[in-house]
Amino acid sequence: MKILIVYYSMYGHIHRMAEAVADGVGKVKGADVSMRRVPETLSQEVLGKMGAIEAQKVFSHVPIATVDELATADAIIFGTPTRYGNMCGQMRQFLDATGQLWAKGALTGKVGSVFTSSGTQHGGQESTILSFHITLLHHGMIIVGLPYAFQGQMRIDEITGGSPYGASTIAGGSGQRMPSENELEAARYQGEHVARIAARLAG
Repeated sequence: MKILIVYYSMYGHIHRMAEAVADGVGKVKGADVSMRRVPETLSQEVLGKMGAIEAQKVFSHVPIATVDELATADAIIFGTPTRYGNMCGQMRQFLDATGQLWAKGALTGKVGSVFTSSGTQHGGQESTILSFHITLLHHGMIIVGLPYAFQGQMRIDEITGGSPYGASTIAGGSGQRMPSENELEAARYQGEHVARIAARLAG
């Protein structure tokens, strides 16, 4: 059973969450998990001005995703930063290239799930995940979120990401905050939850 984690990360927040998702998937017997980055659309010059080049060296070893690879997976867990309450442009461009998969119904019946990050506490995390789901539904995917069985999303003793729609993290206004342990645990739970559902469907 193959689980793909397909994500875009600019400063490392989504990459760290993706690692936690992979840890969760790894708890499920028979699950083979692979991490993939969507192609970058910004030039090195622009990334340099944004201060992202050094941060991206941490995950430069992660292979670049290909559209055809999506069809080989039993489940795909997507990770994207929030851009004005929606997915980032890099992810949108990657998904816009999946028309041939859509035409063939290649992703129909596969499990799809989404996690995200935003700079602020109410920076569009939920709208990003929910609007991402629209694309997955057009592909005929079975959407899985983060159930309240993960009770960490009900905490009020700390500021934290996480909703029934998916795991999330708050990066802070200048990106200085990395995912908290509670947010990472949400990502692990989501990864394991997705893998268990995919295993049932595969079986």
